[in-house]
Amino acid sequence: MMRITPPLLVLAASLLSAPVAMALNEYGIEGMGVVSTRADEGRATISADGQRIVFARRGEAGWGLWQARVVEGRWQQAQALPVGVVGEARDPYFSRDGRWLLFAAGREGALALYRATVEADGQLGKAQPLAGDGGRRDERGPAVSADGQRLLFSRQQGRGAGWDLFVASLDAQGMRGPATALAALNSADDETDGDWLGNDGAVVFSRGSGATEQVWSTGCAWSGAALQPLGLSFNQASGWTGAPLIDNAKPGEMLVASNAARAPRAGGVDVYRLAVPKVAAVAGCVR
Repeated sequence: MMRITPPLLVLAASLLSAPVAMALNEYGIEGMGVVSTRADEGRATISADGQRIVFARRGEAGWGLWQARVVEGRWQQAQALPVGVVGEARDPYFSRDGRWLLFAAGREGALALYRATVEADGQLGKAQPLAGDGGRRDERGPAVSADGQRLLFSRQQGRGAGWDLFVASLDAQGMRGPATALAALNSADDETDGDWLGNDGAVVFSRGSGATEQVWSTGCAWSGAALQPLGLSFNQASGWTGAPLIDNAKPGEMLVASNAARAPRAGGVDVYRLAVPKVAAVAGCVR
């Protein structure tokens, strides 16, 4: 993968500005000119074999999904990835086993969750709705636990209202039973784009409002144990950093999107790679 390491002075400054227990290695921008461009890029997800990245990019027609492949260690030119759903497409998420790509698609007021099989050539099968109990409320930011049994996602609480995190059981047909709001994590701000840190209930997610957003972590999605923002130099309340996703091929690393990083920038919002935060497991967390 093409990776640009931030200058040592930037890395040193990031470590000094963050609490010691929270300090993370900040590796730098992901795929300069391919993934991270002059356009805005959002959530990015990497396949289990490490050979593909799918990410959201905003163009003149709104958000769409793009895919790039690795050849001899470098990302090749990205191509638009059709999803077969009318409207915008965003928030891609490869399942841990690489069989599925989940995403949100549709128009405002009708944004819903889908999944599609990933074919051998990287193209997608027919999109299948992940029908739940949300009615006409918008849903986005899907993430599946490593065992494939729990779906973490965000649901808007009404037209123009905020976004909250929910969790639901998942089977071969989609969501099973009612989704449960993660009350310990939800606040007056928007909570979106969560991802699981293993099977013990620890998660990372985005929290913010409008033009500002931060990445937060917790040891237990249901109790909010050790809830805190990540100690990154650019994960500040005055900037926009969000959309955290674990790298399926390198589980010790993750991707975020940010317009506030001090590392090299390609455009407005770019994709960056960093170390996964060390979050202590909470006994008895999973429900």
